[in-house]
Amino acid sequence: MANHHSAKVRIRRNARRATINGNRIGRIRTHLKQVESAIAAGDKPAAEAAFRAAQPKLHRGAQKGVIHANTVSRKLSRLSARIKALA
Repeated sequence: MANHHSAKVRIRRNARRATINGNRIGRIRTHLKQVESAIAAGDKPAAEAAFRAAQPKLHRGAQKGVIHANTVSRKLSRLSARIKALA
């Protein structure tokens, strides 16, 4: 149990941030799944639209520190290559 006022504040803040970060990661996963499912269905226009929607979510996650910037670059690069291969 926290003994100092600052430690108690930190615990409350960490809980708030964990919720926000968890929600952000969930949104990223949802967008990635939408791109994956469009690719699996072979629907190139839908895959491109989902990819364009997913890009800002991924970059925002990297900016906020919930996912590493190199991970974002890798995922976007691989998804882009798979979408291009649908032609």
